[in-house]
Amino acid sequence: MSKIVVIGSCSVDFTTYAPRLPNPGETLIGTKFTTSYGGKGANQCVAAAKLGGNSFMICRLGLDQWGEKYKKNFDQLGVDTTYVALTPDVTTGIAQISVADNGENQIVIVPGANSYLSKDDVKNAEQLITNADILIGQLETPLETTLEAFKLNKGIKLLNAAPARRGIEEILPYCTILCVNEPEAALLTNTEVSLKNAVAVLKKLLETGCESVIITLGPDGAVYMSKHDQEPIHIICDKVTPVDTTGAGDAFVGAFATYLVTHKDKPMHQIIGAACHVASLSVTKEGTQTSYPSKFDAFKRVYKYEKL
Repeated sequence: MSKIVVIGSCSVDFTTYAPRLPNPGETLIGTKFTTSYGGKGANQCVAAAKLGGNSFMICRLGLDQWGEKYKKNFDQLGVDTTYVALTPDVTTGIAQISVADNGENQIVIVPGANSYLSKDDVKNAEQLITNADILIGQLETPLETTLEAFKLNKGIKLLNAAPARRGIEEILPYCTILCVNEPEAALLTNTEVSLKNAVAVLKKLLETGCESVIITLGPDGAVYMSKHDQEPIHIICDKVTPVDTTGAGDAFVGAFATYLVTHKDKPMHQIIGAACHVASLSVTKEGTQTSYPSKFDAFKRVYKYEKL
């Protein structure tokens, strides 16, 4: 069975819900508070596992009450935790999230143990990383650690360059697939992103050395282009009424990775369309990992796309 390996972050999400997001310096009365499990790496790994992917997580948690609970959460969801390390004298990463009635959110992250994910962790999991069918990384843990893992892997290397940051040029030539949203693509190319100029932005990103690029566009679907197939496409997704958009990008990445290795016979627009569909479903429910569908067959339908 194909191995989906995620090296990245875990955090506990403390989420407040309110009619709207607060302005700077403003205090609002919220409607609800929840505690759940998040972090971009963990979300992507869980999204893959819930869809039936053979998922492995390489990460660091704090040796505290949240670290122990998080590891149990992974186990319950079918994620392999062989390389999930509990780190003494440091807290598990946390995220403070505010969600408005229209689904918009604001997030503040305190990395905690995520900052301790190191090349030693890569060395400990060297065999797994080297032979993974797809290796997924993000930017919530030290870049040098993810780079070391990407150098080892012999399969597909998927980088979700989030949260947005500059100074990642060294890792991009090792990427089989670069996945970014509009703000992340804009930061990497110094260009505002829209459907009208998507081709120019895709070409700029391909010039960084990665083999192919996906830019997710929220309700407008996604655009894709590869060095091996210079014809860019726009994948169209259904419109939904969002309840909570937190973790939607992670749902996309986890679903895309899973379908890429489990549905190799499908064309790329179908794989991306199916991942968009999973992400769309996730925003219709509250929470991150709890909003991801389980064992969902997204290939019962044909997804629309257009050439750019």
